[in-house]
Amino acid sequence: MIKEHVILLDAQGSPSGTLEKYAAHTASTPLHLAFSSWLFNTQGQLLVTRRALSKKAWPGVWTNSVCGHPQEGESFEQAIFRRCRFELGVDVASPVLVYPAFRYCETDPSGIMENEVCPVYAAQVISDIQPNPDEVMDCQWIALEEMFHALAVTPWAFSPWMVQQASSADARDALQRYIYTA
Repeated sequence: MIKEHVILLDAQGSPSGTLEKYAAHTASTPLHLAFSSWLFNTQGQLLVTRRALSKKAWPGVWTNSVCGHPQEGESFEQAIFRRCRFELGVDVASPVLVYPAFRYCETDPSGIMENEVCPVYAAQVISDIQPNPDEVMDCQWIALEEMFHALAVTPWAFSPWMVQQASSADARDALQRYIYTA
């Protein structure tokens, strides 16, 4: 895969440059653009993934289906398609924006900071899953309500961005609406 970059953002959220993805993620990661995707099957179950141990930030942590960074000249939808294929070997139907204003800043136990403006999308899986072991060490389908419960009672077991996304009543409602209309 071609080396990825992140699109840096200024204090107002406007693009201000780019930086190679791994160079950007340090103990003082600059604000940059990202996305999260929650993927569902035809039964309305959510795919949760466990990040590979080789990941620089949050290795081994359970999280939402796919995350990534749009590249210059690439729409969020194009980035989602690209990352779904790369991380999970899967195709998805047209992504739907469910939490446009999500932003977070968290530091993992090794000291790597995430600092992202990170719109959240939902999409439906339309092909078989073939996880890339460099990205995903495990994955599991789960009912959305069960996932919300697990996030509420054991937030320490999941990525902080997933916990924060699910703590928004508007995002939970949008995800529930998505599975009933997809």
